[in-house]
Amino acid sequence: MQDTTTNMQGAGGGDEKSGPKPNVSYWHLWTDQDGISHQKSCALTAFSLKGVGGADPQWNNKHETASSTVVVTVQPVGWVGTWHENPAPQWIVVLSGRWWIESMDGTRIEQGPGEFSFGEDQGCTETDGKKGHRSGTIGEKPAVLMTVQLHVDPKRDPCHMS
Repeated sequence: MQDTTTNMQGAGGGDEKSGPKPNVSYWHLWTDQDGISHQKSCALTAFSLKGVGGADPQWNNKHETASSTVVVTVQPVGWVGTWHENPAPQWIVVLSGRWWIESMDGTRIEQGPGEFSFGEDQGCTETDGKKGHRSGTIGEKPAVLMTVQLHVDPKRDPCHMS
């Protein structure tokens, strides 16, 4: 398990008040050219310092506009989602509780509140009864997740969201 917390030790670009340019970690679940899912630790780095609505400048990482669907899910204690693909490329943010995600290559990560990932494992090839990923809750509390499903075609390029 790797830590996916925000690392504020970026490369310059800020000032004394705003601090250095952020480097925010996330996990990317992606599919390679052979149809096998993998997970890679990535980082959002394309931040710009700008005020929003008259507020003091803040660090913003703006992504291309796309139609999207927001879904909040509550996974019960002991829940396990058998092998499946994400319904669309989607950001998944853990609001409370803990959960795990396992890709076809055997990589398993665990996440808790405030951690997030980008699920983009569409187009996998079934291999040894596995297709996409599986996931489940950890501990004695439900996992509450918010997903932002992007209505875009998936890419087969790890860490392309920067």
